[in-house]
Amino acid sequence: MQQQLSANLIIPIPEDYILISRVELQELEQQQLTGTWWTMEDLEKRINRKHEWIKENVLYPSKFRKVLDVKKGGFVRYPESKGQKWSFQASKMAKFLDDHFQQIFSK
Repeated sequence: MQQQLSANLIIPIPEDYILISRVELQELEQQQLTGTWWTMEDLEKRINRKHEWIKENVLYPSKFRKVLDVKKGGFVRYPESKGQKWSFQASKMAKFLDDHFQQIFSK
């Protein structure tokens, strides 16, 4: 037979700290991305992958490009000529990566 023990704990929280719910934290993180555009370098840092891998596994597969490409209503500006830069709408790209993690890593 298992015994149960209950206790009341007092955990001091420094005055310069606050407790917030996980949902509130996620909302704050999302707000931080609102109005922000990433470069390819920003995206590389964010997901810890090199641009070659990102292009091969996320940006160029047709199943993703039809959703991502700004010309098709997406949120990624694909360079049209040499020297042009990639642009990513940060909040939507972050959500896309979260939502499609399994698809990106399963071939």
